[in-house]
Amino acid sequence: MTTQLMTGNEAVARACYEAGVKLVSAYPGTPSTEITENAAKYDEVYAEWAPNEKVALEVAIGASIIGARSLAAMKHVGLNVAADPLFTIAYGGVNGGLVIVSADDPGMHSSQNEQDNRLIGRAAGVPVLEPSDSAEALEFTKTAFSLSERFDMPFIIRLTTRTAHSSSLVSLGERKEKPLIPYKKNEKKFVMMPAHARPRHLDLEERLSSFMAYVEGCGLNRIEWRDKKIGVICSGAVYNYVKEALPCASILKIGVSYPLPARMFKEFAAGVKKLYVIEELEPMMEDFARSLGIKCQGKELFSIAGEIMPWEIASKIGGKEQEMLPAAAEIPARPPVMCAGCPHRGLFYLLGKHKLVVSGDIGCYTLACSPPLSAMDTTICMGASIGVAHGMEKAAGEDTSRHTVAVLGESTFLHSGMTGLLNVVYNQSRVTTIILDNSITAMTGHQHNPASGKNAKGQTAPAVDFEQLCRAIGVKKVLVTDPYDLQATEAALTECLEFDGPAVLITRRPCALLVKELPSAALTVDNKKCTGCKTCLKLGCPALGFNEEGKAFIEQTQCAFCGLCAEICRFDAINKEAAQ
Repeated sequence: MTTQLMTGNEAVARACYEAGVKLVSAYPGTPSTEITENAAKYDEVYAEWAPNEKVALEVAIGASIIGARSLAAMKHVGLNVAADPLFTIAYGGVNGGLVIVSADDPGMHSSQNEQDNRLIGRAAGVPVLEPSDSAEALEFTKTAFSLSERFDMPFIIRLTTRTAHSSSLVSLGERKEKPLIPYKKNEKKFVMMPAHARPRHLDLEERLSSFMAYVEGCGLNRIEWRDKKIGVICSGAVYNYVKEALPCASILKIGVSYPLPARMFKEFAAGVKKLYVIEELEPMMEDFARSLGIKCQGKELFSIAGEIMPWEIASKIGGKEQEMLPAAAEIPARPPVMCAGCPHRGLFYLLGKHKLVVSGDIGCYTLACSPPLSAMDTTICMGASIGVAHGMEKAAGEDTSRHTVAVLGESTFLHSGMTGLLNVVYNQSRVTTIILDNSITAMTGHQHNPASGKNAKGQTAPAVDFEQLCRAIGVKKVLVTDPYDLQATEAALTECLEFDGPAVLITRRPCALLVKELPSAALTVDNKKCTGCKTCLKLGCPALGFNEEGKAFIEQTQCAFCGLCAEICRFDAINKEAAQ
């Protein structure tokens, strides 16, 4: 048997291959993105990027109904988008095994909120399995497909950022082809009209009850008896931290986060002198223990927000924090910024210059809220920018409408922005929507989307024509500009703002990281002309700096030669010249 170092995401993709999965559908979202990227590498697995998570789950549901094993992957907030089909398919059940991966993000490393999707599983009546490392990610995912078919239920695999992105050894197996389970027309199971849904809800409760009985004796949860003075109930990545911080403690290691095993909780609690429940985010296991009359400590010691680190556990339970603290390092702060040459930078410079109210969205460009650009007022969720701007305009009245713009990337627009634009047209506000078309889903690592001309496997695919799409929705003013050309972009922006009705401005230039060949010219600063006014620094470009003499300089290894700094320099101190 081959052993390989894999991340949790890679292991889930491998599980799809080994379990005979036919279809994987997803929308990229950190920390789940690499699942689909790696699934696409297996020729036996059809893998696709869907426009959003709701569509991805619906596609996976369709594959399941026809008899195939299928998986939909998303980050935690993506499960909100997919909640509608999730809650309903829980009633209907499955045909082929159906697994949904929810990659939660305690600590908000790349997310706008923290949420504990164990609770969504409980609310929907969908079992949740929670691996603690890559080996378990592979085995739990394969097991989930089998259990899905056995209990006629979709299953959720809950990863967190640490389990999704950390690497550990995985034993690889061979693919076991899974023939399609014969499809039989069954409208009472899959047509969720009220007359069918009422009995299916009762049926779901029966299936859950059967699975609860299975959970008590399955190997997914286990007790590890050691010193019985201290007992810890934990799951996921926290299990590894507890073993590191409290090597002598007894552990009830939970692999099924929902439903929880009541009998094992009672047995473990009775066997230890002092019981702790250590879990990130919500006190789901702690509340369950207390509901059984079990005395324990949990959230009075550990925060309901953020990640739990090993040294916290060592300090609050073992009294040994200093032994586990990571070595301190004198590293200067390096806040995230848009890349040098980012095509969005010039547009946000102009939005700030014109002091516009900017309703922003989810993407690399969200960083434009930070100084020195400081050119974004709101960011709520995927696709919300247009609806928020419309609400601002309608509530504030016509006097301020020309100062409100919505900004979002092309992938976000296709995800959930189109309906917002349709609402603007239907209800007639003068919001200017700016679509930042950089030819790729950049923030999550350059995944293709319906506008990029490629699919998840890198094959040629039809590309959306945004101009035609916006006009078909009913937008009369649609302009396209190159954001590297500040003068033309400013003129187009002004034209849209002055238009008496909804307008769309499309700024089109590929992500700077997609450009592999740099021009044979360099941007340099003429120190004799540079006055040290620092206007160029308003762009926030990481390639620009100031020396001890108070003069601007350009770091050639970072410069992408976009030329924006030369465009805004009032003293013609930045010029292109032949590379040496």
